[in-house]
Amino acid sequence: MSIVVTGATGQLGGLVIQHLLKKVPASQIIAIARNVEKASALADQGVEVRHGDYDDPKSLEKAFAGASKLLFISSPDTDNTLRIVQHANVVKAARDAGVKHIAYTGYAFAEEAKLPLAHVHLATEYAIRTTSIPYTFLRNALYTELFVNEGLRASVESGAVVTNTGSGKINSVTRNDLALAAATVLTEEGHENKTYNLVSNQPWSFDDLAQILSEVSGKKVVHQSVSFEEEKNILVNAGLPEPIAELTAVIYDAVSKGETSKTSDDLQTLIGSLTPLKETVKQALQV
Repeated sequence: MSIVVTGATGQLGGLVIQHLLKKVPASQIIAIARNVEKASALADQGVEVRHGDYDDPKSLEKAFAGASKLLFISSPDTDNTLRIVQHANVVKAARDAGVKHIAYTGYAFAEEAKLPLAHVHLATEYAIRTTSIPYTFLRNALYTELFVNEGLRASVESGAVVTNTGSGKINSVTRNDLALAAATVLTEEGHENKTYNLVSNQPWSFDDLAQILSEVSGKKVVHQSVSFEEEKNILVNAGLPEPIAELTAVIYDAVSKGETSKTSDDLQTLIGSLTPLKETVKQALQV
């Protein structure tokens, strides 16, 4: 059996491979990277590294040769129309290379989502279905690290987390938990033609986050709600490029409208207990 992982030098792909190495011999893992030199540490662990570029279909078909299972990690590009083209390149190459099973990292509850990225993932899922290759759709939640990161140190210092999320709940999970789920699916049987919504079954709010920050830091931290425009302006004034500031405010707005509140037990069923929010906060603050 050979397990091929795209995006191997990215954060999620790298974590998946580390989990795979605990489950199967390195000789069964093939890492795909645009820049193979960046994957030298994987080669040192005995993983075969191949060049593959989502913008270069010929490189992909060669990279996927002999794959029993392919973990197709979605493109990180910010141009959603281009992402669909890139994803089509991957899907066609997988078909033409004779890949036996595709696991794809999509977006949780995509049919109901309003965020533009959901269209990319639905389009990709439909493309995969056209190949008749057995699939597993790993519909990932937003990463907890998107919200819980070293930037929270400034919130602790100021005593406030400022967002336009209102009282909305977030079903986020850590990259590591999602990576373990992917590695589990890739090394087990019985996941063919299934869709998993990999979200937390205990969603949290920024009020909850402020309380945890207070507990972990020993300083009083509150959640301050602002409008969409206020949040965008705050982020721009803090030094974020305007497109990133607007995207962040858009995500927060989706949270406020309940888009990220839906729960599922799929992830817990696959990996057992999930990483608690408090533990992620401690890692972010390094305490």
